[in-house]
Amino acid sequence: MATSPTSLTSPYPHLLAPLDLGFTTLKNRVLMGSMHTGLEDGRKHFPAMAAYFAERARGGVGLMVTGGFAPNIAGWTKPFAGMLASAGAARRHQQVTSAVHAEGGKIALQILHTGRYGYHPLCVAPSRIQSPISPFTPRELSAAGIERQIRAFVRCAMLARDAGYDGVEIMGSEGYLINQFLVTHTNQRTDDWGGSYARRMRLAIEIVRRTREAVGPDFILIYRLSIIDLIPGGSSWDEVVLLAKAVQAAGATLINSGIGWHESRVPTIATSVPRGAFTWVTKKLRDELRAAGLTIPVITGNRVNMPEVAEQVLSSGCADMISMARPFLADPEFVNKAAQGRSNEINTCIACNQACLDHAFKARLASCLVNPRAGHELSLIIKLAPARKRMAVIGAGPAGLAAATTLAERGHSVDLFDSASMIGGQFNLAKRVPGKEEFEETLRYFGQRLARTGVRLHLNTRVEAADLLVKAFDEVILATGVKPRNPRIPGQDLPGVLSYIDVLLGKHSVGQRVALIGAGGIGFDVAEFLVTQPGHSTALDLPAWLAEWGVADPAAVRGGVVRPVCTPPERHVTLLQRKPGKLGKNLGKTTGWIHRAALKTKNVEMLSGVNYERIVAHGSGLGLFITFGDQHKDATVLEVNNIVLCAGQEPLRELLEPLRAAGVKTHLIGGADEASELDAKRAIDQGTRLAAAL
Repeated sequence: MATSPTSLTSPYPHLLAPLDLGFTTLKNRVLMGSMHTGLEDGRKHFPAMAAYFAERARGGVGLMVTGGFAPNIAGWTKPFAGMLASAGAARRHQQVTSAVHAEGGKIALQILHTGRYGYHPLCVAPSRIQSPISPFTPRELSAAGIERQIRAFVRCAMLARDAGYDGVEIMGSEGYLINQFLVTHTNQRTDDWGGSYARRMRLAIEIVRRTREAVGPDFILIYRLSIIDLIPGGSSWDEVVLLAKAVQAAGATLINSGIGWHESRVPTIATSVPRGAFTWVTKKLRDELRAAGLTIPVITGNRVNMPEVAEQVLSSGCADMISMARPFLADPEFVNKAAQGRSNEINTCIACNQACLDHAFKARLASCLVNPRAGHELSLIIKLAPARKRMAVIGAGPAGLAAATTLAERGHSVDLFDSASMIGGQFNLAKRVPGKEEFEETLRYFGQRLARTGVRLHLNTRVEAADLLVKAFDEVILATGVKPRNPRIPGQDLPGVLSYIDVLLGKHSVGQRVALIGAGGIGFDVAEFLVTQPGHSTALDLPAWLAEWGVADPAAVRGGVVRPVCTPPERHVTLLQRKPGKLGKNLGKTTGWIHRAALKTKNVEMLSGVNYERIVAHGSGLGLFITFGDQHKDATVLEVNNIVLCAGQEPLRELLEPLRAAGVKTHLIGGADEASELDAKRAIDQGTRLAAAL
């Protein structure tokens, strides 16, 4: 069914090759994978969802898949979540499919039944076993209840076709309902739907077979198959292969690789995960299917965020198609830019999760840290300004870069000033943290965007208010960022007490025993930096990453997980915070656990409720005197070589009052506006929105 690559004159001959599915042809091998944005969960969001998908269809994606829609109430992700179960709902979806087709795109609807993952009291499952990610214990389905779920899947697919969708994706992975039937970990039934694997996989096969019968032969049917569960007692490799063969026989058009259950202790899509970390598993499956004479195209994904990576994955035979979800939040023009040889202009997904998954898990509309227009295409519109103004932006960190380039795109004349020798601000620190190397991609993107939009960049330039007044700018935007907060600990001026900035920039050597004062995002980043051997980041070393997280060949061990084998820490680090309670509590909901787990494996000691009494010289190092709680109890001395201050930040805004006193219209954004915690998501969003309105 797959066609040969396009001409070698194409910048990405495999990625941009059409894919013949028999009854229809996809214009390239790019699938915009399913991701929940929150636009699925309300009738009022359909116009926004139509605009969101239309923009990505216009950007050249071969096939898109919506966020998950439940086939019935039992399958809800949460109360009143998106559901397609009636003709009226199908009619509402027509504005989405019509908008996509008007742009020459194709779109499939994902049918998602959460099973025991449902965050509501009506959830159901093969067995009455509560999931660790929901407070609700599911009701065990009867045989008649299982039949009702199958009919709901089929009805949902038929309604999707009526709504104008080009296909559906049946969600059979990530630990949702169908996946729950497949493994004995969650299926302890003894009837015709449990016991042997032939009976456990019966639900998946019945859904695919009956759906194909209902929708006919000329409708795309993707089956999302969990090829490595990443949980103890997950599917064996033989079971995965058996299911894949049965799914094709039942009528699937494409098999999409699902990686891990949501309750797995292995991260799969965070920035610290190496690019293409699981494509080798898809290759194992594809090779097995081809050896059996089966030609069904197989899709791979997870941390593929640039066309060069996708091309290499396809050219090496790992898959027939690449699924990228969040990269299309970051840049809807991803495919067009790749096809035009402009990959250096792609706004790369850095897998931070801060505006997408973190928002979804807080019941907020998803967007993107590096592209705040994502999901807000109707409300955040970048258009030419009615009058051209001379604008000054002070500070070339994320907020200033977003503001300056957006202003220039709107036709304003923009000068961007920064006292540093390079753009990026705090991103130049973040990119040095092991596992955050992707932040360099954002700086590359903004560098290209500055040049393309004609922003006049003045580096190594510290401007004073008088300089700006002489140039008579119409308006000034202060994106001057932050400075480290002074914790005022007696003895903090002693040699060996360092700023986090100097540590991350390598300006001072750091000894073997270190205390970090402050356990916010910066404290965690510095801890990761200090416990990791210089030049060794598992995000850049797949075998090391797999070993550290205990990921194994699923053909060798059921579920693909084993005991982690961690490299020893480079230093002994103690991480301290004033507040009582768990450290890292305010880290991202979907990534905080990863940071805590990583530091735990490196034996980082974490102390909360700490009072910093004083710092003294102690032998060849330092002594940090601390007590605990409001009563200052349990006095302790930490004997360390160095103490690193990570105790928050304060806004830098010394230009504000002189400019406003002189009558200059001045705006504050980013850390200069609010510095309680470094927040690139807020900074870029604030800079973009302000510039769009001026």
